[in-house]
Amino acid sequence: MQALIVGCGDVGCRLALRLQARGIAVTGVVRSPSSAAALRRLGITPLLADLDADVIADWPPADWLFHFAPPPETGDADPRLVGTLAALQVAPARLVYLSTSAVYGDCEGRWIDETESLKPKVARGQRRLDAERCALAYARAHGSAAMILRVPGIYGPGRLPLQRLNAGAPLVQRDQSPYTNRIHADDLAAAALRVAELGADGAAYNVSDGQPTTMTDYFQRCARLLGVPPLPEQPLEAALRTMSPMLRSFLEESKRLSNRRLVEELGWQPQYPNLDAGLPASLDADPVVRAFTGAA
Repeated sequence: MQALIVGCGDVGCRLALRLQARGIAVTGVVRSPSSAAALRRLGITPLLADLDADVIADWPPADWLFHFAPPPETGDADPRLVGTLAALQVAPARLVYLSTSAVYGDCEGRWIDETESLKPKVARGQRRLDAERCALAYARAHGSAAMILRVPGIYGPGRLPLQRLNAGAPLVQRDQSPYTNRIHADDLAAAALRVAELGADGAAYNVSDGQPTTMTDYFQRCARLLGVPPLPEQPLEAALRTMSPMLRSFLEESKRLSNRRLVEELGWQPQYPNLDAGLPASLDADPVVRAFTGAA
């Protein structure tokens, strides 16, 4: 068995280690020499490639392909995925594409599952929806099985919002803060492996812990955990003016993701089923984080 992970960063490495434990050889595609060195420190075979190049070097053959690289930050399509698929000389048996829950758009706080209509409100959601359709079309044309992971905010070691906490930037007051969803990086990697093994061709899976809270709740929990003073809170309209476009895009949508399909159909269970379990486990740098920081 051979696996290829395109965009083998933090989550990709966590997946690669799980694949290797199953006896599956893994090649991780990264863009920079420093990332390639990090993969080598973890015992993962690196492949340097620029997904924005006009011509991408031929990928090695793979039974399983995981496309974790994000689309560009502009446009309404994902040329990186298109280029990757065009470079494949042999179609993989199974293709797993990491998408986003932003493809659902704003659901006004409702619980939703994978049957929810796809109506992305922001450009990053539109790009991911285009990529989902591209992956599924490729699989149909080449006799492969393709599965989609719809992922919300990812947290874990090395991913806590230290910079924003230290800056003391205000949050949305609690009674106006929309619902947001999260998944621990290790649980996302485990879910990707389970979907590659057992996922149904053409199916999408919401990958979340199933315990939505709000962005305000998340940041204030992180502050308490790290011993940072509570962040000030202000009305939604005022807070939006101080936030980055990415944070604003999360706050302009409200939904509660059901993970029932992943749990009931594939038997997946998160190791960190809520923030109470996952946040303390995110405090210390683990081997993946140390590999990317070059720490001993």
